[in-house]
Amino acid sequence: MARIQQVLTLAALLFALLWAAYCFRHGDAAWAPLGALLLATGYAGILGLEFLLLAWVHGEDPTPRATPTQLLKAWWGEIVHAPQVFCWRQPFQSQRYPDHLPPDAQGRRGVLLVHGFVCNRGLWNPWLQRLRAAGVPYVAVTTEPPFGSIDDGIATIEHAMRQLEACTGLAPVLVGHSMGGLTIRRWWAEMGDDQRVHHAITLGTPHRGTWLARFALSRNVRQMQQRSNWLATLAAREPPQRTARFTCFHSHCDNIVFPPANATLPGADNRHLPGVAHVHMVDHPAPWQALMACLDQPAA
Repeated sequence: MARIQQVLTLAALLFALLWAAYCFRHGDAAWAPLGALLLATGYAGILGLEFLLLAWVHGEDPTPRATPTQLLKAWWGEIVHAPQVFCWRQPFQSQRYPDHLPPDAQGRRGVLLVHGFVCNRGLWNPWLQRLRAAGVPYVAVTTEPPFGSIDDGIATIEHAMRQLEACTGLAPVLVGHSMGGLTIRRWWAEMGDDQRVHHAITLGTPHRGTWLARFALSRNVRQMQQRSNWLATLAAREPPQRTARFTCFHSHCDNIVFPPANATLPGADNRHLPGVAHVHMVDHPAPWQALMACLDQPAA
């Protein structure tokens, strides 16, 4: 995924530079910024369409409907925030903060972080920096292949879990953004041992699918369609009491997972983040605070 995003980012930059060079060569310097403007406008337009769709699809969803002002602010926040993730953190900085498994971590609860669709571990860089500064053991995984089945992440999570268990001697807190929350649930259903997980936190996870997935091209996105067989099979394998072990953050301005209540689980601690878009949710303070509260809880 990092290589794909490197190519896309560098190709966009090259296009903008070639357009500027062409304009200067032909004496039309005033048109030079147009290439970069076209790229930015196209990206903002795609995001704008997503926000229009989520407002249209809201229907009878129990989550409060977002106001036009909230949608506009969330749209702008995603325009500013998402390129930081997809054009810098993930393509060029995904290994900046390696996993932190210090030899003296026995008795200190660890954290496992799982990214979502078309992402990698670089998504969590601000979290990783703060966790390391706080002395918290962590593993941030990258699940591959990027367009395969969600099931492909089971082995990756199991390896990370064994690392954390050996390092700390305690069940870790699991955090998943978007599809990452489903990867966590799928691993948990396969392993089936509730003693291995202290708590799970999901951010914008399509627990009940997302309307947008009807345009799916890849296998993992088809699995995230509303009422998909994959989601139904997963839910049937989970004990009903397990949802109480989840904290689920969702938003009426989530431009990827909508209707917004699809990011909740019955019986979970479902928390609404008003006015926050999908990628921007990762850097909202509330999920981080929820993680810190979980880490402060004593072992059972």
